[in-house]
This record gives sequence, C-alpha cells and structure tokens, in this order.
Amino acid sequence: MALNKLTVNEIVGRTLREFHSGQTIVLGTGIPEQLAVLSDPAAGFQFISENGVNGYISGSDGTDDFGLLNSTNGTVLGCPGSSVVSTEELAAMLRGGHVDFAVVEPSQIDINGSFTHWTTDKSNGIFAPGSALDLTHGCKRTIAIMPHQNSQGDSNIVQKCDGMVDGVSSVSMIVTDIAVLTVSDDGLKLDEVAPGWSVEDVRAMTGAPLMINENVKEIEFSQLAESIKSKVCESGLDAVRDIVDGSAVMIDGFAGPGGMAHYLLVALRDHGAKELTIISNTAGIARVVNFGTPPGRLAIDHSILIENNQVRKAIASYPVSPSASRPSAFEIAYKQGDVELELVPQGTLAERLRAGGAGIGAFYTPTGAGTRIGEGKDSKIIDGKEFLLETGIRADYALIRGYKADTLGNVIYKGTSRNFNSVMAPAANITIVEVDEIVEPGELDPESIVTPGIYVNRVVKRPEDFSGYE
Repeated sequence: MALNKLTVNEIVGRTLREFHSGQTIVLGTGIPEQLAVLSDPAAGFQFISENGVNGYISGSDGTDDFGLLNSTNGTVLGCPGSSVVSTEELAAMLRGGHVDFAVVEPSQIDINGSFTHWTTDKSNGIFAPGSALDLTHGCKRTIAIMPHQNSQGDSNIVQKCDGMVDGVSSVSMIVTDIAVLTVSDDGLKLDEVAPGWSVEDVRAMTGAPLMINENVKEIEFSQLAESIKSKVCESGLDAVRDIVDGSAVMIDGFAGPGGMAHYLLVALRDHGAKELTIISNTAGIARVVNFGTPPGRLAIDHSILIENNQVRKAIASYPVSPSASRPSAFEIAYKQGDVELELVPQGTLAERLRAGGAGIGAFYTPTGAGTRIGEGKDSKIIDGKEFLLETGIRADYALIRGYKADTLGNVIYKGTSRNFNSVMAPAANITIVEVDEIVEPGELDPESIVTPGIYVNRVVKRPEDFSGYE
C-alpha cells in the first residue's frame, strides 16, 4: 500500500510549531508564504513577506476598498498591526539581525545545510537568487520546507548540491513531506517521520547519509497554544530597569527640547546607571539655548544625566552650546576631564546609525576628508575624490520619542520627534519608545507606521501630567 506524503498544510503546520509569540519570521516565496495564511493570529508571530506587495486590486463592488497583491498575484493579508516597508528596509531588517527565523523553499539542499533556491534552479543556468541570499544571512535560524523528492523522483536532499548555492551552511532544519531533519556539524539527523513511514522508508528516499535520532518520533501538526505578548511597560523606571553601568545608550535630541524622550531620561537618571556612553546629535544643549522653552523653565535633556555623574563618554555632532557665556553641562564636564568625546558630523552620524541597524559594518563618505575629522581614518580615492571609511554604530539601548504606538511596538511620529528617533530604533539591542498614546493593533494605518514593531522592544506611555521642563 502506498504511503501518504504530507500535504502542504501539514508541512506548514509542523513548521509553525517551531515559533513562539513575538518572534519575527521572514517568508520566502513558494510554500513558506502559506505560514502567514495558516497560522493562528492569536499566536502573535510577526511575519515579513519577501514576496511583498506588487500591486492593488479594487474591491468586488467597484469601490475604493482595495486589496493587496504580491508578485504572483496572490492576495496579501494585512493583519492588525501590519506595516508597509520598502525593499531597502526589508534588506536592513535581514542584514541587521532583527529576524528570528527565515523560512525558504530550496530546490536542493546538502548535508552541510547549503542550498540552491528554487528561483536559481528555474533560471536555466543563470544565477538568480532573488532575496534568498539576504533571507538567510542575518537571521538567527533558517528552516527549509520542501518536497523530499523532485518530479523525476530524485532526492532533493543530497550530499552536495548540483548547481550554484544561494546559502552556504545556512539551514539548520528541514521539513519535507515525509520527514523532519536537523543539520549539524556532523551531518543530517532524522528526528521525525510522517505518519505511517519508517526510518528505512525515509532513508531509501534520501540522497545523503542520515544519522538517526535515538528518539525519532512521528510528526505532529498542531500549533502550540500561545497568546500575543504586549510590549507595554507600566512606567519609565520599569522600561529602563535593566540598563547597567557601562551601557551605550542612544538618545534623540536636535537643539530644542522637541523629539526627546524626556520621561525616559528622567527614569534613567532616577535608575542611576553610571559610566554610560550616550550617542546623540547633541550632548544636551536644549537646557541652555531655550528653543521653545517657557520663561523661567529648564528643558529636560541629556544634561540631567551628566549633572548626575552618569556619563563617561558622548558620541555626538553638536556637543557645545552656541553661546560661550552659557556652556552646557557636557562642555563643563569635558573641560574638567570628566567625560570623553567622539565628534561625528551630523550626516555621518545619521548614516553610521543607519548602517549599524542595517548590518553594514562600514561605508565610505566624502564628509570630513582633509579635516580634523579624517585624522587617523582609512581613506580611499573614488572617482578622483577622497572618501573616509566610517563604521556603523550600534548601542545597547535606544530611548526614543514617538507620538503614538500600538501594543506590538509599531510607532508613528509627530513633528520634531521624526529627526533621529527612527534611525536610532533599529541600531539598538533594546529599543524603548515613549509615546503620548498607546492603541491596539490595527488602529494605526500600516502606511503611516515609520518604525515597525520589529525594532521596538518596550513601549511606555508618557504620563499626561508629565512636563518636559523643570
């Protein structure tokens, strides 16, 4: 009697058991796209579609109730809490290490976890990986889901891929229509078999040596029951509770008090972590320049940390007051030798932050060449012009200011909070956002979301009676 292979829905069901609430999963084209369709919305997975949105289709009633289409004319389902990002942003998410899982459909995979993507296999000898290389590069774990054999009856799991590979030793788990295997330094291990199948049945259909798990079991398909985890913290102190001495902390700030997370700054001061490196456009000048500050009041800015002896170093563009008669707290501390300074041009700072969040180690820029900024830095002549090599910046934490967020961490901005906040959010290991209002998923327009929740770890509401001034 012929053995039944798993259906696509069953393959997807088994794969979904690997994920937990709050984790982010990027889906390659093909079978992986079904994970978003078949997953339980209550589980709280964050899916990223590689196939994206390629067009729109009008509603069946002829109104402007538009639906979204992907590149294969399939319908894209916008779940509550969804956001729309550019291709550049997608690549940054993948390279920057912001994604927990990548799920791809190879045409062939070998014993080392290297694979040939189906887009390359179908391109008649022309290397055409699409996003396959990006998908598997920065993710913490890659799962391959695929038929165990091709249409000719040959194994898709081989000792060595026949053609060009799109991912080198990147896959750690394989789910096929007859088995589940893990990839280790020692090779392939058979962990689970489809109902009715034996270890020998699977071995006979596999074109590579298999180790057998001593506890090999039958595949289960039901999803694990979990609920969506809210990112909302009760207070500012709760949000900054784990910032330890010596941390690097990104803090927005341009000149005036607008755009700064004042409530979180006060919380960090009260928390008391010391020896901090602060990364900001300024190092606290709103307190002395009085832009937008009511008479008789002092703006809350980075100065409250410096005055509290919590700062060891600043990486900044404009760390000095524009008035020699009104020096900032940082200037005074710097002249006394209490703090260090790394000076970075404003545009270069923004790009270093963007690069850090996007997983780009370094880049060349003409800014600063031939000046003191370029002293001691590697340079390169490009098209007859000198460019300096600048490295990306990452931090342990970012304290950012938004206008409104949902409980999943999606953020929209208002006014001056748009300056450095959105570029800092992806560049920190832990990003904490302070907002005026927190709403439920689905209440923010996906097209208006600037910082997707993938970049935000904690959300705190600024108390209505809190003032950004002392």
